[in-house]
Amino acid sequence: MIRPADTPTDTLPVTPPSPTAKPARRAHIWRWLAWSTSGLLALTALWWSFAPRPLAVDVAPVTQGPFEQSIEEDGQLRLKARYGVAAPMAGQLQRPSLQVGDRVEKNQVLAWLAPLASSLIDPRNQSVLRQRVGRDQAALQAANARVAQLQVALEQARLQAQRTAQLAQQNFINEAALDQALGNERVAAQALEAGRAEWRAAQFSLAEWQAALGQTTATAPTDAQTAATAPTAPTAQRLIPITSPISGQVIQLHLSSAGPVTAGQALLDIGDVTALEAVIDVLSSDARHIPTGAPVALSLDAHQAPLAGRVRRIEPTAFTRVSALGIEEQRVNVLVDLLPASPEGALGLGDGFRVEARIVLSRVDQALRVPSAALVRDGKDWRVWVIHNGHAQSRQVLLKDRNAEFGVIEPRPVKACERVVLYPAPLKENQRVKASK
Repeated sequence: MIRPADTPTDTLPVTPPSPTAKPARRAHIWRWLAWSTSGLLALTALWWSFAPRPLAVDVAPVTQGPFEQSIEEDGQLRLKARYGVAAPMAGQLQRPSLQVGDRVEKNQVLAWLAPLASSLIDPRNQSVLRQRVGRDQAALQAANARVAQLQVALEQARLQAQRTAQLAQQNFINEAALDQALGNERVAAQALEAGRAEWRAAQFSLAEWQAALGQTTATAPTDAQTAATAPTAPTAQRLIPITSPISGQVIQLHLSSAGPVTAGQALLDIGDVTALEAVIDVLSSDARHIPTGAPVALSLDAHQAPLAGRVRRIEPTAFTRVSALGIEEQRVNVLVDLLPASPEGALGLGDGFRVEARIVLSRVDQALRVPSAALVRDGKDWRVWVIHNGHAQSRQVLLKDRNAEFGVIEPRPVKACERVVLYPAPLKENQRVKASK
């Protein structure tokens, strides 16, 4: 077998590279890089879409400042002293000239009251009264005759006493006869006084029935002659003035026109609108925490500065009031004195004005405050969620006091200027969060 001769490798021919091989390789590399970059971007987008995002939350800072524990309720202003003016007797009230809000002075006449006129008499009673007038006229004549008779008897007794005294001086009669004559004179004098008293009684009785007979049922005269002969009645009645007990303003007018009134009927109310107080009704459970002398801020509207006041008295009795939700509540009235204010602040106030009262129970000038909306109940303790480096961290705090806006906590472990989460939803420890706009 003939073997081919060994040919050295160095002598093998080398094929030269094609001029189009290098650009093809470069295009292959660029295609690989493009696909790799697209895949990486797709993986990144997929990871970003499923990755947990920061939770948007409402935040507020922890502040250092004044803290007040207060009770806010509605109330109204009222006069400290309200004076009611009533009719002193039954009568006919004349039309008042005063209006609500008019200024009056002490002892100023507020109204005039005329006594009630007697009722008319029917013909039967009129006849009875005439008979009684006639009877008393006869009794008066009899009393006159009786007085004349007693005067004559007294003169005779005096003459008899004088004669007896002369005879006694001449010792013609004894002293017993003199004493009897003097006694008869005194008896005659007393009998005359009794007769005169009976005469006055008969005169008064006659005048009484004549006055009762003065109101008749006669109709108005139809001509001048009848009018001249008709009995005339008094044309003017004595009016009784009703005066003001104090200087002030008319607060309420119960009767604004003329008409009959009864004794003790209310006519109008008077008061001094510069002396006002506030009446605030609070829950009985809150009333026991209010100290006497506690400061009170009374607001009338949003455009006027609140008026300052202090608690003067807390009434010892409660009353039941139905709330807007239909719940029966036990309420207690708290009386508040208004402190002296500027004329501009007190201008336009009056009885019955509505006010919003804020009664301060306690105050701390420098306290570490967290919003009440950030406090979370944890059994018997309280917690807040603090934002630290974009993560929510739960911290237990010691709550000392709270109101509707803030809660007072100890300086540790939360410090001032740190941000806490408001109305925290179920959060996890170190969960990523961000402040919502």
